[in-house]
Amino acid sequence: MPDSFISEPITPIDRSFDASMIARGEPGLPRKFRWRKKEWMVTEVLEQWKEYGDCAHGSGERYVRKHGYRIRTTNGLVLKLYFQRSFGRAKFRITSRWWIATMEESAP
Repeated sequence: MPDSFISEPITPIDRSFDASMIARGEPGLPRKFRWRKKEWMVTEVLEQWKEYGDCAHGSGERYVRKHGYRIRTTNGLVLKLYFQRSFGRAKFRITSRWWIATMEESAP
């Protein structure tokens, strides 16, 4: 079944970040977050990946633009979360760095 497209920001709950990820220079995946007025808890990281982009000034270097995670919550919901590293141009700035991209549909 296809995933449901969500594209909504989440609010990480303080002190629930994975400190070992931060020590490696990656964003600390929040183990608890708020979404749609509910609190959610991550029980398992199923997958993780990075998306890269070219330097905007033509240097030929590539930079990590997003960190993605496929996670399972305590109620069994499987979500794809991502961390947006760069904010882009000032007039298009986003207010959140953590987002839910998709939610997996349950099998019948």
